[in-house]
Amino acid sequence: MCGIFAYLNYRVSRTRKEIYETLVKGLQRLEYRGYDSAGIAVDGPNKTTTEINNNSICLIKKKGKVKALDEELYKKDSLELDTELYTHFGLAHTRWATHGEPSPVNSHPQRSDKDNEFVVIHNGIITNYKELKEYLITKGYEFESETDTEVIPKLIKYVYDNRENDSVTFSMLVERVIQQLEGAFALVFKSRHYPGEAVSTRRGSPLLIGVRSEHELPTEHIPVQYNSSHLKEGVQEKNSHNRTDCPNAINSVGDGRPVEYYFASDASAIIEHTNKVLYLEDNDIAAVRGGNLSIHRINRQAGEDPVRAIQTLQMELQQIMKGNFDAFMQKEIFEQPESVFNTMRGRICFDTNTVVLGGLKDHLKEIKRCRRLIVIGCGTSFHAAVATRQILEELTELPVMVELASDFLDRNTPVFRDDVCFFISQSGETADTLMALRYCKERGALTAGVTNTVGSSICRETDCGVHINAGPEIGVASTKAYTSQFVALIMFGLMMSEDRLSLQTRRLEIISSLKVLPELIRKVLSLDEKIKTIANELYQQRSLLVMGRGYNYATCLEGALKIKEITYMHSEGILAGELKHGPLALIDKHMPIIMVIMRDACYIKCQNALQQVSARSGRPIIICCQGDSDVTKNAYQTIELPQTVDCLQGVLSVIPLQLLSFHLAVLRGYDVDCPRNLAKSVTVE
Repeated sequence: MCGIFAYLNYRVSRTRKEIYETLVKGLQRLEYRGYDSAGIAVDGPNKTTTEINNNSICLIKKKGKVKALDEELYKKDSLELDTELYTHFGLAHTRWATHGEPSPVNSHPQRSDKDNEFVVIHNGIITNYKELKEYLITKGYEFESETDTEVIPKLIKYVYDNRENDSVTFSMLVERVIQQLEGAFALVFKSRHYPGEAVSTRRGSPLLIGVRSEHELPTEHIPVQYNSSHLKEGVQEKNSHNRTDCPNAINSVGDGRPVEYYFASDASAIIEHTNKVLYLEDNDIAAVRGGNLSIHRINRQAGEDPVRAIQTLQMELQQIMKGNFDAFMQKEIFEQPESVFNTMRGRICFDTNTVVLGGLKDHLKEIKRCRRLIVIGCGTSFHAAVATRQILEELTELPVMVELASDFLDRNTPVFRDDVCFFISQSGETADTLMALRYCKERGALTAGVTNTVGSSICRETDCGVHINAGPEIGVASTKAYTSQFVALIMFGLMMSEDRLSLQTRRLEIISSLKVLPELIRKVLSLDEKIKTIANELYQQRSLLVMGRGYNYATCLEGALKIKEITYMHSEGILAGELKHGPLALIDKHMPIIMVIMRDACYIKCQNALQQVSARSGRPIIICCQGDSDVTKNAYQTIELPQTVDCLQGVLSVIPLQLLSFHLAVLRGYDVDCPRNLAKSVTVE
């Protein structure tokens, strides 16, 4: 959702113009997350080149796109863009409105007062902001925005104004503030009282720190300093040998040498600067002071990791560039032969017909002993679970429940110790899915993640899991992550059934089909021009129905979702078996209908539905297997696909709907990658 980016250069000469360009470029890398306004906070103009001006913080905020913010920066002649700053800390943010309409005053950074003593950027939601706001108003603090975030800088100013002495550090102030906050947040703070210092923290929302230095970074993990005054009840000081008291932790990174730090909610904003990153955990407080990075935390949990590792990102810059494509979504649709291959690479041995998912193999015996599988996700990830439920039931011979995370939590669903729960999320940060994960862990179930983001919250909090290796997905409407999730779950089923003699023929059929799947996807993508022609006939319509059943019901749900997301047309995925129970009333010659009819167990039943549509003057566009004359004779238009094994046909049949949604959105004049009101990573409920 909201995008966080911040940049600190310590003893590294940068002009103010270079700093602005770094901040703006960081925001542009995060535009795919969805936003409606943007802003930055930097030090005010400085007449010298060697000192920080700690007398002012300049806020520049605009409604609309980052481009508008960039243009606004260069309108201000007073900013002295050529001034060199050897040490400086700047904040940048893209906001997705939750409290208050999009406007400059509601944009981030939010400030403590008109003098900008403290400013903060925030991703998440503060659930107790009303109580805090009421309290601060009684203390004389005036609010100017409608946001929940504004209580945070006001609260830190209140703590600063009432501090016991001048020895209180910036990170101590932040620690006291976050102990009063409820909800989810990733926060980065800047203050004119602490020039050149940065403090960041997180709870429930992602935040990472990139480090770039000419000097070698520490090979050891960074130790975490625990504050004994905030140990949880029941953890006594006599157990202090189990804590990691690190008096030298402040020297772990930096050591007073020239260094640059990048704070971001997503690695895509950092990768062009450095591939060395550190992922913060919940309740970590990371502080940069004098160029040195230290981490400490409050409320130590039993058995938690006392160190934070500096990791090397495997992402390449070209992976987050459009290349020769018009939009990221289009690029990602056409990347699916490679992304599906990467999901399988190193995991399926086609010579021996074996499948090994390294993240699950140590828990395989426990999974095989479980009573049921529960697969939980939201949106597209939920559809990947629906698409594979039938084959998972067949291959594992276990009952498989597929749940929407939000509904799962609303029902207080019974979960038992002998359940295995899978949590599917492209970002690994989806709030409802993450809360469902914690709900299941509390009840003793084994938890497994299926994500596309290394270091994400779901990756860290699950007992085991599968990384789908689809590569960065920038477009808000998920495409290649869906097909990779689909294939990853199929591979799990194959691994579970390896010792089932009765299933060997079925396994071999699926594995041989997986081997040629990337090539079949390329053949489907070659139909792009034909699909564009169909889009030209449909783009002025107001509604669209997508109908199918069996293995292809999930294709209908996912295709309809793609059309909703980026074209703003009403679209609905309909189970063909339910046609006579209501949807048939919508059918006439004016209603556009797409029907997915493949040669599988539901083929005859789908033909019956086609007859019912045709009898009511419907004009169906049919997605079918190549050369299927039995259904094409009743079609208004056809999209003929290569045939594969039934349980994998959904990987092929969803791609024409992805392409159709893309072309419809372009023809309707909409921004394909950034649909209105939507965000890539949904980090709030």
